[in-house]
Amino acid sequence: MIHKFDFLVIGGGIAGMSYALSVANSGKGKVALVCKTSLGEANTAKAQGGIAAVTNLAIDNFEKHIHDTMVAGDYISDPEAVKHVVCNAPEAIRKLIGWGVNFDKNGDGTYNLHREGGHSDFRILHHADDTGFEIQRGLMEAVRTNCNITVFENHYAVEIITQHHLGIKVTRRTPDIECYGAYILNPDTKKVDTFLSKVTLMATGGVGAVYAMTSNPVIATGDGIAMVYRAKGTVKDMEFVQFHPTVLYNPSETHPAFLITEAMRGYGGVLRLPDGKEFMQKYDKRLSLAPRDIVARAIDHEMKIHGLNHVCLDLTHKDAEETKRHFPHIYEKCLSVGIDITKEYIPVCPSAHYICGGIKVDLNAESSIHRLYAVGECSCTGLHGGNRLASNSLIEAVVYAQSASAHSLQTIDNYDFNTNVPEWDDEGTMTNEEHVLITQSIREVGEIMSNYVGIVRSDLRLKRAWARLDLLYEETESLFKRVTATKDICELRNMINVGYLITRQAIERKESRGLHYTVDYPKHAYDQK
Repeated sequence: MIHKFDFLVIGGGIAGMSYALSVANSGKGKVALVCKTSLGEANTAKAQGGIAAVTNLAIDNFEKHIHDTMVAGDYISDPEAVKHVVCNAPEAIRKLIGWGVNFDKNGDGTYNLHREGGHSDFRILHHADDTGFEIQRGLMEAVRTNCNITVFENHYAVEIITQHHLGIKVTRRTPDIECYGAYILNPDTKKVDTFLSKVTLMATGGVGAVYAMTSNPVIATGDGIAMVYRAKGTVKDMEFVQFHPTVLYNPSETHPAFLITEAMRGYGGVLRLPDGKEFMQKYDKRLSLAPRDIVARAIDHEMKIHGLNHVCLDLTHKDAEETKRHFPHIYEKCLSVGIDITKEYIPVCPSAHYICGGIKVDLNAESSIHRLYAVGECSCTGLHGGNRLASNSLIEAVVYAQSASAHSLQTIDNYDFNTNVPEWDDEGTMTNEEHVLITQSIREVGEIMSNYVGIVRSDLRLKRAWARLDLLYEETESLFKRVTATKDICELRNMINVGYLITRQAIERKESRGLHYTVDYPKHAYDQK
């Protein structure tokens, strides 16, 4: 089946919905919003801490936010991208509020601002401890009531369409690759439909699910990054995988692990060993408020030298009622597993969380493939550099969604539907009944990435990961060519592609920098910036 939409948005989180809403009422055409599960299951909804923006000019300014971002990114960040996000952040906040998103306020009507690790001031807007859920709720309501947006839930993007599908040879040196839409798996018919578009936006989120333990939902399999890479688009900075220092240690719930927001450390939480001893003074003068990469490596080191499965976060010295009021969902979650955080330490450990790299884009959010934009965690804007500053990602998604919408609205009249695109060819393929092969391979990818491409790396580990992933790639591609396309085998392909990209780009970086720490190119592992 062939669908035609002026704008095709792949992904239903804050990035995809912000863009869809921005272009929907432009008079330039109809929008298709495709999401692989239900609209509410995007990674956005899992964000607890908040969204960073300079809103209190009495204590804060753009220069300080820019400086904090550059420091956290180990000065790899693109200064223009940093300035672009920081200076446009207040307007992005106003956009979110206009779409129905609520943020907590003080009694005098000013925003109740948090401070998180790496930030020099209180600039984190939030909604209790479920900011992402509130953003997702507000945007979903706005999207569902917009008559120019058609939502395709539980539809899975298999590949983006380029000249390659017209029989033209496309390589990484081809200067004018164009995107004409995407092949999308229909859950009802089990067939791959053709979605033709004038402009396509990739907003497919992150890659956390390629690791055995992650704060991300299982849907974070790096689909957009893998699709663009296979289409010969530019992918950058994949070695910079952020491990959130504090997820709830609960062996029965590892995928996704429950996030213990950094805002708890900004609130006054102290990291300790299970015997009560503090340890962050050994690693950074900012103690528990150091940036995530430093805290994650410190926790990882303490766990290894003491033979621990976790360390602890202590809030018992804080007012109990205030803690419950600030972090109601975390309080209830911990209570459900027998931990009263007002009286007991919270067991925490690092977990794969966020990637700084992805599909390389410019200030308009346009990728190296014409007519294809990328926004959100699947993109590499240059904002994060070697490490993300807490709560910068949500605001980056909204700012770049606005940039993408402005640019695509200016250029869409130059494009038309490419009606020469062939429909998906599955002739000669068979139904796959060997699901055990796929589930086992998915498990292997997680083990390879966690064991060899984790918080601390080495050339030997990376080369071993490369060899294991190469074997899985050959096996999976052979299977993919023989069977009809299904969501699970497509996700496996994408996970292997993403694992390969992280590993290869980690091998290529001959230094320890930002989130990438390798024992073969040692730098002071816990540098005080």
